[in-house]
Amino acid sequence: MFEATMIAATGLQNQQRRLDTIANNVANVSTTGYKGVRLDFKDAMYTAGITPGLPRTPEGNQMRGHGVMIAGTAKDFRPGILQKTDRPLDIAIQGEGFFELRDIDGNLFYTRNGSFNLSAEEDGVYLCNADGLYVMDTVGGRIRLPDSAETVIVGEDGSMYFTDGDEEPSVMLGVYTFRNLTGLLSAGNGNYTQSPASGERTPAGGVKLAQGTLEGSNVNLAEEMTRMIRTQRAFQLASRALTTADEMEGIANNMRR
Repeated sequence: MFEATMIAATGLQNQQRRLDTIANNVANVSTTGYKGVRLDFKDAMYTAGITPGLPRTPEGNQMRGHGVMIAGTAKDFRPGILQKTDRPLDIAIQGEGFFELRDIDGNLFYTRNGSFNLSAEEDGVYLCNADGLYVMDTVGGRIRLPDSAETVIVGEDGSMYFTDGDEEPSVMLGVYTFRNLTGLLSAGNGNYTQSPASGERTPAGGVKLAQGTLEGSNVNLAEEMTRMIRTQRAFQLASRALTTADEMEGIANNMRR
């Protein structure tokens, strides 16, 4: 009886977490550069199968799982739909890559959200994002606009020109990728940090930058609604199983010889 209760209880708990994840995806369907999240599950409380004393074989003596637990969360890094804004400081990445950002403490972050702004400081004007993080160039420096800058032009290769008619780019935007994108750690607000699982950053090849454009969320609302319905059905099934297990325990406790 305890086994049935545990299976149903873990099902309820983790299907609720899946609903929370789906709700977060739906809430960010219009967030620039947002990447959808998926929960992966695995069996919990493994025990030996038919005969514990025998070795495990594909035909029979397998480990049995009782209940479910979260195996991990996976980010969906498929590109989102490009949205035209005609704002000079909005830049979208076409292909696999991330802009590099740095905070005042020197910590590095990576993002697909190319909605940038200008930050006027004592020593000049710098390119930054909405959180005040500095946008980095290809040599690891902050991008500072010249005092005489009148316009900002971004080429497809990441070259930045700050005045009309410049023959040579003033700076090159840093765009990087990683060996394992799913190993990146989420830092909030669409920013990520590298980890041992993601590997070291490398310059992104074959990408194009589009000025006056932003990358929208890659959340597919129809898929999320389908997942939500399936999750609700699984939650109802686990709830029914818990109720049945409780009723069976009540019958067993009230039995008389």
